Amino acid sequence: EESESGLARSREAFISHWGEMGSSWGVPRSMAEIHALLFIEGRPLCTDEIMERRGVSRGNVSTTLRQLSEWGIVTRARVRGDRKDYFEAEQDVWNLLSLIVRARKRRELEPLLAALEDARTLASDSSATSAADVAEAKAHLARLNSMHDALRRLDRLSDRFIGRGGKGLDVAVRLLTPLL
Repeated sequence: EESESGLARSREAFISHWGEMGSSWGVPRSMAEIHALLFIEGRPLCTDEIMERRGVSRGNVSTTLRQLSEWGIVTRARVRGDRKDYFEAEQDVWNLLSLIVRARKRRELEPLLAALEDARTLASDSSATSAADVAEAKAHLARLNSMHDALRRLDRLSDRFIGRGGKGLDVAVRLLTPLL
């Protein structure tokens, strides 16, 4: 009885902390908490069980599971003898982190790089005439180029480290840990 209540408290603490972390990263708290529930349980759960455990609506759970599935960190599972849809979270931590980094890269970094490209093109097409305007345009383009170069390097670095299964990320962390 004592260890079971400690286990339940541990699960809830993990779910709560994962929800806080998610919200600080701009992920809706309920989405992070549903992911945490599926991860920490380590077994497939049906929509009804998720609703009951998190105290959220069916619509919220359905929308959240669809988004988590799009990220690739939650998948649909079948339970023999049951017609309900079940869902489970990726359990390999390095693969999970790799999938999260990939999704954030696709949703945040890649559009930013595209926007910087557009801004660089606009700055290059600038028809400055006075010496002051030419100098300002060159300085502006230099700042854009600097930001684009740094983000492009980060993009290439992330591609190398988030390879299949997140093993590259694991290797990077192991290599960098002594330096930290």
